[in-house]
Amino acid sequence: MSENYENKQRRWYDKDPILSRSMRTLEASDDETQIKVALNLIKIIVEHNLAFSEYTDVNEIIDAVEEGMDTRANSRWYDIDRTVRAAINMLQNSPASTQKMLAKEMAKIVIDKIKEDKDIEELKKELEQDDTSND
Repeated sequence: MSENYENKQRRWYDKDPILSRSMRTLEASDDETQIKVALNLIKIIVEHNLAFSEYTDVNEIIDAVEEGMDTRANSRWYDIDRTVRAAINMLQNSPASTQKMLAKEMAKIVIDKIKEDKDIEELKKELEQDDTSND
């Protein structure tokens, strides 16, 4: 009668290991990265889903997604920002094959952003070193 809780996923995205990892990485990212990833997700989902093709603006898409969402759901990490919440909701309602593709895209975007931030930090350090050596 005892259930095996280890095999039960707590969240919808834990069913796919790549999607789960991408979501954990996104959750740990800064707000700017989350919004950048969310906007890219919305763009990719819209390209693959004709249901949103009538909208010309990202804000129209977000508004349309929010209309169909449960307004009580505000306790998840991605509910803080409406763009991120709409993108994740669109992802959740996408077919499993689209979710797999999007998980890989999410991972790539986050990795690119981390590399970009690292490059900026290294450039700042080099500039600071140049400034002190010129004094």
